[in-house]
Amino acid sequence: MENHVVDRYPVEIWWSDDDEAFIAEVCDLPGCLADGSTEVEAINAAHEVARMWLETATAERRAIPEPLTAENASGKFNVRLPSSLHRELQKRARREGVSLNQLVVMLLAHG
Repeated sequence: MENHVVDRYPVEIWWSDDDEAFIAEVCDLPGCLADGSTEVEAINAAHEVARMWLETATAERRAIPEPLTAENASGKFNVRLPSSLHRELQKRARREGVSLNQLVVMLLAHG
C-alpha cells in the first residue's frame, strides 16, 4: 500500500496518562491506532498500522471506508425527532430569541 493513500486518512492524537504515551488513531479505519513516546513517533506508527489495515482489508476484500474530510462535511444534515421534542425546541428558541437552527447548533456544540 502506497504512503500517499495512507496519508489521505486523518490522524487524531492525544496523550494517555494510563499508557504514558501519545496515542494516534486513524478514526476512519475502525480499531486502527498506535502509540509512541512522542507525537511524531505515534503518528508514524499510526501510518504504518493504517498501511497494514488497508492491505489486510484489500486482501480480505472488505469494504474500505473513504476518509472523512472537510470537503465531505457540507454543514447540513437532516434529523428525525419526535414532534413533541421539535415543539419543545421551537418554544425554547423563541424564549431565547434565536432561530431553531441557532439553538440546535448551540446545544450540539455544548454536548
